[in-house]
Amino acid sequence: MGLLSGDALWPVAVALAIFLLLVDLMHRRQRWAVRYPPGPMPVPGLGNLLQLDFQDLPYSIYKLRNRFGDVFSLQLAWNPVVVINGPAAVREALVKHSEDTADRPPMPIYEHLGFRPHTQGIALAHYGPAWREQRRFSVSTLRNFGLGKKSLEQWVTEEAACLCASFAKQDGRPFSPSILLNKAVCNVISSLVYGRRFEYDDPFLIRTVDLLEMLLKEESSLMTQVLNMFPWLLHIPGLVEKVCSGHIALNALLDTLVTEHKTTWDPAQPPRDLTDSFLAQIEKAKGNPASSFNEANLCSVTSDLFAAGTVTTSRTLSWALLLMILHPDVQRRVHQEIDEVIGQGRRPEMGDQARMSFTNAVIHEVQRFRHIGPLGTPHMTIRDTEVQGFLIPKGTTLITNLASVLNDETTWEKPYHFYPGHFLDAQGNFIKHEAFMPFSAGHRACLGEPLARMELFLFFTSLLQHFSFSVPEGQAQPSDCGVFGILLIPCPYQLSAVSR
Repeated sequence: MGLLSGDALWPVAVALAIFLLLVDLMHRRQRWAVRYPPGPMPVPGLGNLLQLDFQDLPYSIYKLRNRFGDVFSLQLAWNPVVVINGPAAVREALVKHSEDTADRPPMPIYEHLGFRPHTQGIALAHYGPAWREQRRFSVSTLRNFGLGKKSLEQWVTEEAACLCASFAKQDGRPFSPSILLNKAVCNVISSLVYGRRFEYDDPFLIRTVDLLEMLLKEESSLMTQVLNMFPWLLHIPGLVEKVCSGHIALNALLDTLVTEHKTTWDPAQPPRDLTDSFLAQIEKAKGNPASSFNEANLCSVTSDLFAAGTVTTSRTLSWALLLMILHPDVQRRVHQEIDEVIGQGRRPEMGDQARMSFTNAVIHEVQRFRHIGPLGTPHMTIRDTEVQGFLIPKGTTLITNLASVLNDETTWEKPYHFYPGHFLDAQGNFIKHEAFMPFSAGHRACLGEPLARMELFLFFTSLLQHFSFSVPEGQAQPSDCGVFGILLIPCPYQLSAVSR
């Protein structure tokens, strides 16, 4: 009887194998198209997954670039991917063909959680009317609430003073700066989005920062990538909720502040913050099903601003302090310039930046040398697009290798070393390179770039104005290599901060 059952199942197994092979061939058919980028041979079902080291994906991309050139293709399961490398190719893809490459690939895991086209926020939303509407609103609202103005500079300066006070409380003892940096930067975003800051021991701020860390780990996890590549796994009961528990909890936490705003919001009064402005747009959009202004999208937009605006800037500052303790000669020159331009009698201002070429060069070099997003955020083509003579079909995911631009050997004198001289001319004046694009470029360039630049300068100069940083006595010198997940972050380290 068992033998008969096996005989009966054999044709089914053969038919299933043939079916899967045909599906795989169907998804691979564009590889046979004229001028499609070259790449490693994929295996059925898995594509090139087994040929990539997801613990160090930038290095895997680096090796494949050496084999196949600046534009090459991959197959991740059944998803076609093209990797763009080098200044010329990346600029062609993101700037020359800015609209053609402005889409985002689908994220089945988030769609499963209920984030539809009109509720996907800004960062990962598909390119279209809803995204354009939210992008315009966010840029104009942030500008209205101080982006590029003295008012926001004062918020950041005040927060920098609070951060310095917290560093001073360590009294020279070894400590990890990352949590305090997270809280300070999170407070800046909170001031813009909710019109308030929190004390560093406030349970709400602590919880928010913890969930942002949890969200980063979830985004970096292999399981998240697997669920997006094999979306049929999303139907396993409870799996998504477990994998995305931080994401779900963060949205619930931020939603409490939205609820609070509803009870205190007065439409007749000028908006206090971005949330008030969004609530006003929701009122205007009532009865318009095409509008992206709804409460679900408000949660997505605020979550995007907190996640993208906090983690990226705080990690860059963490890299900056690490590189200062590893390069005390550079730190001494920054101290000297701060003493000459600002002194100890007043707080740093953005107006000082033009007279502080070396400090400005150091901040730029931190972003170049240890860029936190080496592979950028994935793009997707909205139509057939040509890059460097290769034809990339509509619907192809693009990985823009920003590390290949920021480490380009034809652009930078010492691409794999921390060298602030990359941004200084022979007379010591600050210079900027076209290949410096840590915030990406084109339609999907980071909308918070002006804010991030302000925060990096004011937080960094405030900390260096007040403290000398060093490797704690008796501890080994930390590594400057970092750990790659979805971001390149410093390995855990401690420092000593001694008041100057």
